[in-house]
Amino acid sequence: MATWFLIVIYLAFGSLGLPDSLLGSAWPVMWPDMGASLGSAGILSMVVAGGTIISSLASGNLIQRLGTGKVTLISCLLTAGALLGFSMAPFMFWLVILAIPLGLGAGAVDAALNHYVAENYKAHHMNWLHCFWGLGATMGPIIMSYYIADHNSWRGGYTAVAMIQFALVLILFVTLPLWKRIGACHEPVSAQNDVQHDQAESVLLQTEGNVKTNVLHIKGVKPSLIAFLFYCGVESTVGLWGASYLVGARHITAETAAGWISLYYGGITIGRMITGFITLKVHNRVLIRCGQLVAIAGGGILLLPLPGALSLVGFILIGLGLAPIYPGLLHETPTRFGRENSARLMGYQMAVAYTGTTFLPPLFGIIATQTSINLFPFVVLVFLIFMLMSAEGVNRILNQREKVRN
Repeated sequence: MATWFLIVIYLAFGSLGLPDSLLGSAWPVMWPDMGASLGSAGILSMVVAGGTIISSLASGNLIQRLGTGKVTLISCLLTAGALLGFSMAPFMFWLVILAIPLGLGAGAVDAALNHYVAENYKAHHMNWLHCFWGLGATMGPIIMSYYIADHNSWRGGYTAVAMIQFALVLILFVTLPLWKRIGACHEPVSAQNDVQHDQAESVLLQTEGNVKTNVLHIKGVKPSLIAFLFYCGVESTVGLWGASYLVGARHITAETAAGWISLYYGGITIGRMITGFITLKVHNRVLIRCGQLVAIAGGGILLLPLPGALSLVGFILIGLGLAPIYPGLLHETPTRFGRENSARLMGYQMAVAYTGTTFLPPLFGIIATQTSINLFPFVVLVFLIFMLMSAEGVNRILNQREKVRN
């Protein structure tokens, strides 16, 4: 039963990726049909991100009051209803309104599932959880392209994804009693796993967390949040502007550039699947550090005046390098900052991460507009280096406290 329930969690997180990639794939046919402007997609993206940030910040209190199961169920119901509304929306105004529950639902389920897996499962499950997000994000455009190509209807694509979400809502409703039952069974295993991996690290920060009601005052939390900001910022910046850089700076065709960016996302997805197995033998801290160095190496390849074809290697290395960082940082949250603080802190981490997704890619867009798209590798490297410095800052705090304790 525990195995089947874990599959339900994976499917729920995979469903989170489905709507994330729908808008971009449908927008070329959506905006003329809706009488909107091409740039209106940015408005929808900002509204979704705003709702996600708000629900992420509130998720800690919601999880404590309602439990992870109910929060996940309600969140998926919100996203399913919003997606169905998208399929029937007559005007751009309604898309903006429906983007609010879409963002609220996405942020809450993201934080809830990350918190639950971090507390109750081992590190490899966190990597595979985020691998399923990648699979969902890949399936979204495939479903949409089928309906646009065969039925000439972007609305059909949204309806199909909404029906998938409603089916998941039904599964979540049936399995609702299992959340506490499975969590109770896994709690001792999780506690042993925390001690086995890094007992000193857990005790040092967990003790301080117990005496401070504001988790932001725990030493190590702020640089950890900065690492989340730059991780999601660089991940989305590469995804949004990578193709434009390849076309504008490396003179690669738009079709080839789009394919190479899909391989970048493929690197993240496959990397997380592989990393899930590696975590059985290697600690998260080592994987996070190695991933950051690999990503920086990929950014360095983009920076060098090499033949355009080698840019693909750079993008794949960035994707592979990013793969273990986000799930690794999330899974370390209860261990580093205390189980009693993890629910609230997970929400803060989600909010800061989505803030990076919301603002850093447009920031580069402004820079590129005022200067040149050729600055893309420089900006990516700056984001990666700031992320590395922040993550290593947390490690230094942990190492110093461990020395004092010993």
